[in-house]
Amino acid sequence: MTQRMMNFSPGPAALPLQALEEARAELLDFQGTGISILEHSHRGKDYEAVHEEAKSLLRELLQIPSNYRILFMQGGAAAQFALVPMNFLHAGQSADYIMTGVWSEKALGEAKILGQTRIAADTKEEGSYRRVPRAEEIQIDPSAAYAHMTTNNTIYGTQFHYVPESGAVPLIADMSSDIAWKPFDVSKFGLIYAGAQKNLGPAGVTLVIVREDLLERVRSDIPKIFRYSTIAKEDSLQNTAPTFAIYMVRNVLKWLKGQGGLAAMETRNRNKAAMLYDAVDSMSDFYRCPVEKASRSTMNAVFRLPSEELEKRFVAEASARRMVNLKGHRSVGGIRVSLYNAIEPAWVESLVAFMKEFAQTQG
Repeated sequence: MTQRMMNFSPGPAALPLQALEEARAELLDFQGTGISILEHSHRGKDYEAVHEEAKSLLRELLQIPSNYRILFMQGGAAAQFALVPMNFLHAGQSADYIMTGVWSEKALGEAKILGQTRIAADTKEEGSYRRVPRAEEIQIDPSAAYAHMTTNNTIYGTQFHYVPESGAVPLIADMSSDIAWKPFDVSKFGLIYAGAQKNLGPAGVTLVIVREDLLERVRSDIPKIFRYSTIAKEDSLQNTAPTFAIYMVRNVLKWLKGQGGLAAMETRNRNKAAMLYDAVDSMSDFYRCPVEKASRSTMNAVFRLPSEELEKRFVAEASARRMVNLKGHRSVGGIRVSLYNAIEPAWVESLVAFMKEFAQTQG
């Protein structure tokens, strides 16, 4: 087998080796059926068992209350930017948005097309986001149809480490890049959505967790295929589901459970992030993290070097040592280290050792 790279990609991200090996072992013949899971009908009993197991593992691991429905959708988080206001922003209403980065900007942009919006907080300064708002800075309109937040900001390396208080207003969260990194209280949210390709599985499926009472508020003047109520009623099988992507989510969740669940992931992820940030801070004359410490992300650590030329050299030399996908987003530059659940602690140890050597030889 070819030696695997240490893949720090922001997404599609590294998958647990166990999940990949399980898929490889039964790719041609799924559980003795004589055909691949890729070929099974989404309405057949063999795929149905996978579908139900994925939902059961999600409910168990995320401790999803019984009054929430689990949906598997397509189109990524970008589709949800539009679907949330399509479903819940009725005529005469306004929706609140907490602005913390590019993805919240895109979500707001889609909502503006469909109805009235209001910014409940905005931390953009000098063209960049270096922190999330403090709790007292968030002013949610009590009459808002919903309040939308992005829990982790992959481009700027910031993350909410608390849940904003929204009162009776349903809080809707894009958790694409940090869902399942630690235990959290699902009941504080009306709806959660997350593209799978960071912590849950491959690209191609989006998880939606929605409180049942919100399904009664879904607008009836939009096409049925775009209504959350339709997806819930048909158990995400209203049309051909992304069966292989859901199968891979199932495999990742099995791995996650075997690792000890979300509590174990929190310890694992905090240790990885601490290892990396400690290295950055201890070499602050060479590496600089632009994010306010209280807002630093455990999932996407960003930092800069003294020059863009050194950053290019850093990425190239790291790649030569089998550490790949460290280049920062094209809109901000720098270095970005994604530390999702599947990232092995040993990879971070190797990266930190390289960072120390690079600073000594290039500083």
